[in-house]
Amino acid sequence: MRHLFTAILLLASLCIASGVPGSEKQTKESRIQFGLSAGDPAPLSIVAGVGYKSAIMRIQGLGWKNGENDYWCVLRGGLAWTFFRELPFNIDLGIGGGYSFAEAPNGMHKALNDANGAMYVLPYNYEETLDLSAEVWVHLYGIYTQISYPLYYFMDHTKPTLLWRAGYMFEI
Repeated sequence: MRHLFTAILLLASLCIASGVPGSEKQTKESRIQFGLSAGDPAPLSIVAGVGYKSAIMRIQGLGWKNGENDYWCVLRGGLAWTFFRELPFNIDLGIGGGYSFAEAPNGMHKALNDANGAMYVLPYNYEETLDLSAEVWVHLYGIYTQISYPLYYFMDHTKPTLLWRAGYMFEI
């Protein structure tokens, strides 16, 4: 997974340096965005967006399974308004929501169960959230960061105080 993320960052850097279409800002009325990001609550995510003038709607998500009780998935969406759209640096303010779920093996719990010969605790850890968030996206030549502050939790097994992502996005 680490090598995949490194390759994605290298590809994004090369695209910026070579001036690939989509790496410069466009001021057309309609726009389409797509890219990749890393952060919290999911290690890796695919992002797609469609917008008209300064309004933009985005959806992002991905999932990964390594085995039994070792997987994660996330799906988030949002609606935002873009400020300074004609500049290489712009800011999106909006509202979004999402669902995330993850399970990971817990060796200590498994050892405790094995030592007692019965299952007293789950042999894995899990996290699950469903939230409504205020979002800020900051873009510079395709590279972006996203900060989401959860305003309300519909499901709150785990309550992260701040969600973040960083990645690269092409705009057509």
